[in-house]
Amino acid sequence: MPRYKLTLAYDGTDFCGWQKQEPLLEHAQGTGSMKHVEESLEPGEPGRVALRTVQAIVEKAVREVVREPITLFGASRTDSGVHARGQVAAFTTTDDPHELTKGSGWPLDRGTDPLLRAINGRLPDDVLITAIEPVAADFDPVGDASSKGYSYTIHASRTRPLWDRRYVQQVWDHLDLNLMQEAAKVLIGKHDFAAFAAAGHGRQTTVRTIHHCTVSQAAPGDRSWQPDTPRCIIEVSGNGFLWNMVRIIAGTLAEAGKSRLTPDDIREALKTGDRRKAGPTLPPTGLCLEWIRYTI
Repeated sequence: MPRYKLTLAYDGTDFCGWQKQEPLLEHAQGTGSMKHVEESLEPGEPGRVALRTVQAIVEKAVREVVREPITLFGASRTDSGVHARGQVAAFTTTDDPHELTKGSGWPLDRGTDPLLRAINGRLPDDVLITAIEPVAADFDPVGDASSKGYSYTIHASRTRPLWDRRYVQQVWDHLDLNLMQEAAKVLIGKHDFAAFAAAGHGRQTTVRTIHHCTVSQAAPGDRSWQPDTPRCIIEVSGNGFLWNMVRIIAGTLAEAGKSRLTPDDIREALKTGDRRKAGPTLPPTGLCLEWIRYTI
C-alpha cells in the first residue's frame, strides 16, 4: 500500500481553512461561510453544506487521479484566511494488481512526477502541490512533525496595501522593531502559553517550546519588500502551536512595538496564563505556514 507525502502551498483567502467542514445549513448562513460553499464537492449529509476547504479540494483531486476513495491527512489545521507555503499532507493508495488492472491506485513504479502533474491539473489556481515523495506506510504528518515555522507580515503604514493586500496585515501605528525584538526574546523557550491561546483550543496541555522568534524589517530581495513602505516580518518556530497562538504572538509583539506592552508584561502573561495580559489576536491575513520539519 504506497503512501505519499505531499507538500502544498495555498492562498488561504478564499478557503474556510484546511480541515473539511460540513456544517448544518442554518449554522453556516449568516456567518460569512456561505460565500465559501464549494458546489463541486461531493454532496454531504442532507441539510448540510460543504464549505470550501483545502483538504476537501485536494482530496477530491487525488481521488480523481487514483480512482479510489482516499483520506488526506494534513499536518496543520490552518484557519480560514491563513496561507501556506509548506503545508504537509499524506494519503495511502492501493497497489493491488487486481485493482490496478481496473485503473485504480498509484504504484511506486509509476513515479511521483506524473502524480504531481495529474493532481495539480485538477486543482484550482489558489492551491498547488509543490512536491510529492513516497514515505513509510506509518508516516504520520501530525505525530511525526518535530517543528513548524510561521511568518506574520505587518504593513505598518496609514496608506493601505494594494497588490499584496491578501498577504499582509495593515497596522496604522509606527512600530519600533527594537522593542518588538526585545519582547520576542521573552517568548523563546519552554513556557505555558495559556495566555496566547484562543478559548476552546481543546488541547490537554498549553505548554509549548518556541525555538526561534524574531522581528525584522523587510529589505530589498524579501518577497514582502516594497519601496518606501515599512514592512515588519515576524518569524516564529516551535514544536507545536495552540489555536490562534501565532496570531496572538503577532498581536502581542505589535503592542510592544507601540510601547503598550513591555517584556515584563509578557513575562507576567506567561506566568499567570491570563489571556487579557497578552496582545490582541491579529487577523489571519498576514499569517503563513512556512514549513514543517520531520525527524524521519
